[in-house]
Amino acid sequence: MEEKLTDQELARRNKLARYVEMGVDPYGQKFERTDTAATVHEKCDALTSEELDANHVYVTLAGRIMSLRRMGKASFMNIKDVTGNMQVYVGIDVVGEEAYNLFKLADIGDIVGVYGRVMRTRTGEMTIRCEKYTHLTKSLRPLPEKFHGLTDVEERYRHRYVDLIMNDDSRRIALTRPKVIRAMQNYFDSLGFVEVETSVLSPILGGAAAKPFITHHNALDKDFYLRIATEISLKKLIVGGLEKVYEIGRLFRNEGMDTKHNPEFTTVELYQAYGDLQDMRHLAENLFREIAMKVHGTTTIPYKDGTLDLGKPFHWKTMIEVVKEATGVDFSKNYSYEEAVKLAKEHEVVLEKHMNTTGHIINAFFDQKCDDFLREPTFVHSYPIEVSPLTKKEKDNPMFTDRFELFIDGMEYGNAYSELNDPIDQKERFIKQLEAKKLGDEEASEMDDDFLDALEYGMPPTGGIGIGIDRLVMLMTNQSSIREVILFPCMKDSNK
Repeated sequence: MEEKLTDQELARRNKLARYVEMGVDPYGQKFERTDTAATVHEKCDALTSEELDANHVYVTLAGRIMSLRRMGKASFMNIKDVTGNMQVYVGIDVVGEEAYNLFKLADIGDIVGVYGRVMRTRTGEMTIRCEKYTHLTKSLRPLPEKFHGLTDVEERYRHRYVDLIMNDDSRRIALTRPKVIRAMQNYFDSLGFVEVETSVLSPILGGAAAKPFITHHNALDKDFYLRIATEISLKKLIVGGLEKVYEIGRLFRNEGMDTKHNPEFTTVELYQAYGDLQDMRHLAENLFREIAMKVHGTTTIPYKDGTLDLGKPFHWKTMIEVVKEATGVDFSKNYSYEEAVKLAKEHEVVLEKHMNTTGHIINAFFDQKCDDFLREPTFVHSYPIEVSPLTKKEKDNPMFTDRFELFIDGMEYGNAYSELNDPIDQKERFIKQLEAKKLGDEEASEMDDDFLDALEYGMPPTGGIGIGIDRLVMLMTNQSSIREVILFPCMKDSNK
């Protein structure tokens, strides 16, 4: 069914022929600009009106028309580029009648180029006195109303291009994200780590607990998984002798969507040969501070309605300590499985069929009851072996593993291990995972024979960590929804 055009849309389309009659391409050509709105301000903010008139500072800008005030033979418009807004004065006595007639065809949303001298208006506003006007691109759709913009959040995400035009905060977030990633790369590189790339398609499900996306390779006539983690491939590189590696890459998990989760997301995973969990702890804490300094110039960052001090030492607590703090249940008393089940029922902790050990129940308590007790940056360590199939056992308590997750305000930001490098132990863990899968755990790992072969060649003691980049950008830009920091998040159909 053909879309019905509004009166405004029809009027804009009807102007296309008039551009052609005037010898102007409605969709323009390459345009050379010397400046942006930001550089004009850098050059001229300190100059008075008299100094600007005396110095004759000429600039060439391009941008989208965001507002128009026509007053007969003289008009004002505001144009917007990636750095900000700039007011432009267009007068028939300066640009000439032909150019002014072309300008009169302009609508809000059109993209134009201007050349002229910088001046100040009577009210002191920085303005370009246009001497040459160039039409570049006709906008056939009107922008949303200035003061209301895109108020429907779903529409903002679905039409991100309009959101970026209208919403300065969305543009700020989009430009901050690469700063976060660049700061991360520079920090890791400075420590001697090497950035690598590994395959997105995997024949084996492993490296994390997650439900995968499955795709079919026609030439091989074989199903592959879109990777749920980069862990296994990076550990193979450690076996191969690369020693210090990291990868920033997209992962895919076929699970629900909410303010903390998107099925397609970005992480960094890093592995350090001859390291352990404590190395990862210090690296993570320093990384968060380094990025805060690069983005905000301080380790105290805006957070919700206040601030968050990343400069203070992060807390270090066992999972059992956090569960006890949140519920009063002390699993250091070594409860039997039957006793743990009874405690779960008393505290309304939901247990799945595959949760058939006390370790599973401790983890269920933590997942369901502890978010409110993890407000300050906290490393939660000593995870049950049942939920950590790729992690070394703790020396003093083999029921738990040398693993932490980093939480801030109840949200997980990172997951780190002293990596399991014993191939015999690893095979036993994979067998346990296969048993869990038979009991209905869709997130359980599969047997990875090639990884076991790699471990049999010998992997040095290694520390490893994974950090969610989307959530890290949320933290650094003070956003409560992951969809704000992903340019094109997964969305339901607009008609559903």
